[in-house]
Amino acid sequence: MKDIYDYFNAISPINKATWEVLKNIFNEHSLKKGEYFVKENEIAKKFGYLRSGVIRAFYRNNKGAEYNKHFFVQNSMVGGYSSLVSQQPNKINQQALTDCELVIGDFNELTSLLDKHQDLERLLRKIAEGYFVDKEKREVDIVLLEANERYAIFQKEYPQLEQLIPQYHIASYLGITPTQLSRIRRYNTKA
Repeated sequence: MKDIYDYFNAISPINKATWEVLKNIFNEHSLKKGEYFVKENEIAKKFGYLRSGVIRAFYRNNKGAEYNKHFFVQNSMVGGYSSLVSQQPNKINQQALTDCELVIGDFNELTSLLDKHQDLERLLRKIAEGYFVDKEKREVDIVLLEANERYAIFQKEYPQLEQLIPQYHIASYLGITPTQLSRIRRYNTKA
């Protein structure tokens, strides 16, 4: 549990008394490649800390086409945040692209601790703010940047991912076709 404690403290310090209570809501959990952490149309109840592996967040349109929204990699939080907060059905799936090891907790148990532990409330606010900033940056990038620029950002943010997941997932995340991604990659190796 030291890894999740260190992760939380790097975002916003939590005191030892808070940690002693908080660590009791977590359990270790594994996902096999292809399994879901969160499914669309279900109300999310749990959140997790990804110790190892890769999880993609994606949605499907009414024709069944999938669009990758985000990749979660080692040392990140996962869960259907909108559904957790609103208690409405989730719109986004989160699926393991590799075997994954997580530490998961019940969201209701977590929120029951907030009134007694202001440091925990501050931590959750900072995590939410970080995701908001990342989401806004991604939305701006997808609209204003060319595909090759988005690919360069992807490579910088996820340097290990190209060797771990299929290229069509990367293309979907970039908002391009696999053929376009192949062209960009071919051009980059020539340059």
